Amino acid sequence: MAARPVSRMLQRVLRSSVRSCSSGAPVTQHRPGEPSQTAVEELSRRRQFLREHAAPFSAFLTDSFGRQHSYLRISLTEKCNLRCQYCMPEEGVPLTPKADLLTTEEILTLARLFVKEGVDKIRLTGGEPLIRPDVVDIVAQLHRLEGLRTIGITTNGINLARLLPQLQKAGLSAINISLDTLVPAKFEFIVRRKGFHKVMEGIHKAIELGYSPVKVNCVVMRGLNEDELLDFVALTEGLPLDVRFIEYMPFDGNKWNFKKMVSYKEMLDTLRQQWPELEKLPEEESSTAKAFKVPGFRGQVSFITSMSEHFCGTCNRLRITADGNLKVCLFGNSEVSLRDHLRAGASEEELLQIIGAAVGRKKRQHAGMFNIAQMKNRPMILIEIGAE
Repeated sequence: MAARPVSRMLQRVLRSSVRSCSSGAPVTQHRPGEPSQTAVEELSRRRQFLREHAAPFSAFLTDSFGRQHSYLRISLTEKCNLRCQYCMPEEGVPLTPKADLLTTEEILTLARLFVKEGVDKIRLTGGEPLIRPDVVDIVAQLHRLEGLRTIGITTNGINLARLLPQLQKAGLSAINISLDTLVPAKFEFIVRRKGFHKVMEGIHKAIELGYSPVKVNCVVMRGLNEDELLDFVALTEGLPLDVRFIEYMPFDGNKWNFKKMVSYKEMLDTLRQQWPELEKLPEEESSTAKAFKVPGFRGQVSFITSMSEHFCGTCNRLRITADGNLKVCLFGNSEVSLRDHLRAGASEEELLQIIGAAVGRKKRQHAGMFNIAQMKNRPMILIEIGAE
């Protein structure tokens, strides 16, 4: 098993370094607020120990550019109870036969292997993950994995209010809810189904149960919902939401067109006309989102800039599709079947070699905007739904 990242070990060291010395040696006087010489020397010794003894992050999950992949997204199903225009072709998609999808035990076997190698965050996606009958049990089983800090889910929200109390009890720690409009009639046009009020009920249930922030994913499409940007931001005034505006991305069958895409900078300009005081928030190195906040508002807004400003350089994500393929890049069309190797009886070490080889082939960055649009890739429904 790979050691935990050094930064977490160092935090424990830093906390322990404040313990007083009990050797009876004289204590050197120092200025108030400054650490004593003894404490400084002890901290230096501990840091040196960590440098010499801490194991590196798993080589199998580290690519040739030094990116460490600690975040795994697992699709639980290809099925969905909505038909979102940007996600699924209007005519639908041929679904993988059930026998070729990962079983619950296979999902847990792979999750266990990745967590042993250093993955500390797993997000369950789809299709729509909440239509899988054993989703609560899967969350509960994942919650037992030592070293896994975060279990998230990305959902369209239709079944969320009903299932969330059980999911929270099972160990679900983070929620992303897809919502592309605040207008019920427009909602039905975009997703080709009814259900707006169920989604809103799910959002409020998540807030009621203490999730903060509740992330709301909004794919922005010109001529469809870019006129609602200000309305979405206004929601964050009184609610602990992180509204995440996602640049419209190309996938098979969604008829992507450059003219439909509203760029991050254009969206930001629109928001700043209304709220000039909008402030940029600090972000983690591996974050896919550029976060902002209107001073005094309870929540915040973020931008997922996959098209105009990619974040490949700090990518720490891997994906497993519902049929068991490992994708090392959302936009890449290279996949390797972990399902087939599992069912052929591959050992843990053999699986790690296969995973390591795939991660090692990961490119520095995805292709340019126009090249992505021309690249053959799965429809989004067959990869996953939603952002971080």
